[in-house]
Formats: sequence, C-alpha cells, structure tokens
Amino acid sequence: MLGIISGTILLHGTGIFGDMPEKRIETDFGEAVVFLSPRAVLVPRHGLDPDRYILPHRINHQATIGALKNQGVSEIISVNSTGSLQKHISPGMLVVPDDFISLSGGPTIFETKPVHVTPMIDPVIREKWLEAARMSGIEVVDGGVYWQTTGPRFETRAEIRMMARFADLVGMTMASEAIIAKEMDIPYASLCSVDNYGHGLVDKELTMGEIIKHSRKNTEAILAIVRTYLERTGT
Repeated sequence: MLGIISGTILLHGTGIFGDMPEKRIETDFGEAVVFLSPRAVLVPRHGLDPDRYILPHRINHQATIGALKNQGVSEIISVNSTGSLQKHISPGMLVVPDDFISLSGGPTIFETKPVHVTPMIDPVIREKWLEAARMSGIEVVDGGVYWQTTGPRFETRAEIRMMARFADLVGMTMASEAIIAKEMDIPYASLCSVDNYGHGLVDKELTMGEIIKHSRKNTEAILAIVRTYLERTGT
C-alpha cells in the first residue's frame, strides 16, 4: 500500500482517487484524517476546510504519518510546494530533492528514549519518482537541497541570501515529514513544485497570488507523474 501526503490538489477532479471514503484514524499522537482508495492512502496535510487551513507550523506530522503506518503503507511519497533559492530553478519547475536542512530540529516521536536517528530521503523512492517522471515525459530536476523554515511567514531577503549558499529550495513541511517517516521506519521521498522565487531573489514582489498561480500550473504534471507512480508500483 502506498502512502501519499499532499495538499488538496490530488483530491479534486483528478480521476486518480475518485470518491474516496474518509476515515478518521486515532494514533498515539492524535487524530488524523485519511482518504482510502484500493491503491493508496492519502493524507491532506493542510486539512480540507479552507476556512480552517492547517498552517505549516501547526501540522501534527507524528499523527499524519502514524495514521499511514496504521494503515500498513510500505512507502510514502509527498508533494510539497517550495520556493526557489537559485535563479536557474524557476517557478513552474519540478524537483526531486536528495537532502534537506532543518536547523530548528523538527518534530520527533521520541520524548524519553535516548534514540538518535539519522534522517534521510530514501534513494529508492527518489528513483521511483524520477522514473515515473521520465515515463510520463515530464522533466524534473534530479537532486537538490531543501531548507525547511518554521513558517507561516515568508523569509526575509537576508535569510534567503544565507540559505542560497547551502540549499536550492525552501519550504515549511518536507523535512519534518522525512524525519518522522524515518523514525517510523517508512521509506519517504518528495516531489517538489517550485511555485515562487525566494524573497529578494528577483525584482518581483513575493505574493500568495503568484505562488497559487504557479502551483496550479504544475498540477496536471504532478497528477500525471503520480498516476504513473501508482501504475508502476502495482497499487
């Protein structure tokens, strides 16, 4: 069974999941809502109600991934919205990152045990993303470093200049998901939608309108790659 974490773009009018039944899963870390199909278990990380959008710093990643583990998923793929830290990575592109930075530490499932996990993006799942993109005839960037910030605010110009020395993408969710997935021993990798340039990288104001425009532009390409991924995994 494949686990998928995404925003709401994979839920509406896609023809992939259809009318998926909703299920509320109680985990050791709280409740999570999942959608079930014969092929996959989907979690909308920001919730479903636009009036009660779950901001990045409020997402219960432990419950989200705990619910997927509860449903017996053997691997997790995620779709993440990102900003570019490099001018050659322009809005509208897709990237499959191979590493990340999260200096805030991120969430953990361990509160009392002295457990030290080395987090990583799973190389096998990464290659499956890349192969699905190739088979779909869609160009993606192979590799890149994702820098996670806490959010929900955007980064300052000075912060973007610093991050750009060490990373290629900036976002607010992927590193936390990768960390918890590793702690729960579930292979995980992400496909990142580049929806904007980082603040100050180009002479254009950073707005949510611009981010949403590029996110929607990437939707069909992402859906095509996810369809191929599902077909290749036989789920």
